[in-house]
Amino acid sequence: MEIKNGRYLICITGASGSVYGLRTIKALTAAGHEVHGVISRWGMKVIEEETKRPFASWLAELNLPAERVYPPEDLSAPPASGSFRLDGTVIVPCSMSSAGTIASGISVNLIHRAALVALKEGRPLVLVPRETPMSVIDLRNLTALAEAGAAVLPAAPGFYHGPKTIDDLVDFVAGKILDRLSVDHTLFKRWSN
Repeated sequence: MEIKNGRYLICITGASGSVYGLRTIKALTAAGHEVHGVISRWGMKVIEEETKRPFASWLAELNLPAERVYPPEDLSAPPASGSFRLDGTVIVPCSMSSAGTIASGISVNLIHRAALVALKEGRPLVLVPRETPMSVIDLRNLTALAEAGAAVLPAAPGFYHGPKTIDDLVDFVAGKILDRLSVDHTLFKRWSN
């Protein structure tokens, strides 16, 4: 497959809403972008629980080569270095534990390290929290991350495009992620009068 535009890292944590991450990967790979992934141990469990499918079956469907999916504990993987050029890093869904760890500047795993690399290099970092309600601690951590340059994009689908299915709602959030990365898509109908 020819790479047309960019190289992106999509990270999936153990928060509910794994379908948002899966759909974002699918949209990027279908459009010919080079996608790399990091899925936490709990992220894999949530994917399997929420979709009732093993993670390995998703790799084949997403057209995501296994060599581009890095173990979360591998801090020597390419995305751990600023010299590995990425056009954007997305954590979708982003657990509040991950948000707090990143906001504290700590690299417990590759997801956290990749986020901190994006911030230090001034590259796009999109965090997609799905937690609700949020505590004051969560809000402060997200505010700190926004102040550091991250885009905080809650998994809150709109309804003006007339969604008919759950997939329509998932596509809306995935489309907003792609918008934030300046990636063209047709995942939802845009607002018009």
